[in-house]
Amino acid sequence: MICLTCDIHDMTLNTGNQQHSDKSESSIAVTFAEILKYRNLKTTYFLTGRCVDEECHILKPLFDNESIEFAGHTYFCFTPALWHRGWNVMTHNYNGPQWYQNRDIVKTKESIRSKTGRSITSWRNHMYMHGPHTESLLIRNGIPICCDGVRRTGALFERHPSGILNFPINIIPDHEHLYHAERTPRWVEKWVNRYGWSDDYGSSSYYFDEWFEILKREVIDRERIGRVSHLIIHPITLYLCDGYRALERVANFLADFESKQVSELLLNLN
Repeated sequence: MICLTCDIHDMTLNTGNQQHSDKSESSIAVTFAEILKYRNLKTTYFLTGRCVDEECHILKPLFDNESIEFAGHTYFCFTPALWHRGWNVMTHNYNGPQWYQNRDIVKTKESIRSKTGRSITSWRNHMYMHGPHTESLLIRNGIPICCDGVRRTGALFERHPSGILNFPINIIPDHEHLYHAERTPRWVEKWVNRYGWSDDYGSSSYYFDEWFEILKREVIDRERIGRVSHLIIHPITLYLCDGYRALERVANFLADFESKQVSELLLNLN
């Protein structure tokens, strides 16, 4: 069984991906949703609140698509970055003060509800920036699942003392491990050396074909032992690797497996 999750950001961020793309991130996400629906694949889209507010006219085809469920991915994506970096230096908490993070959750939750008519039950902080108050604030706001972090041996759900269920990604991520856009081999090497960056899959990046083989092997291995594969895909990232062909190749492979949205896994648990 697979649980496919996708992060979708507002164009206000002006990310490297967005700068290198000839299409908006939201429009690519809409097309990917159509590709998935055609193959009877379910997914959970983690949307920034600002994306829903500012690009509602682009995202509207998603709102009646029952193969897609919506989840929160912060409102402002920790911008301005300088403010958050300063707060992190002072408090070792990139998320900002507790009241600030709570406001961000509330604002994101309400934006998605008001525009789509749906409530959210899952959350992922932008850049997996999990803070010391993340669990308690999500519980306070009626969001029982947090999908932050990458752990290749991660289980289905891990209950936190607060009561929240943490659901780590357990298949190699795309954005951090793919050469694309500005992430050339030279750029990645400099980045890794400068920040000492690594996650549970190490610090290596790959061209699409090699990365895709790693992903397929991991999903098959987990399927063989009866464990859920929790994948993260950024539609714009794969689009920048090989256009819609990359998205279709991933979707074609995943179509061979039973898929569940994050909330459906929670229902099965209960």
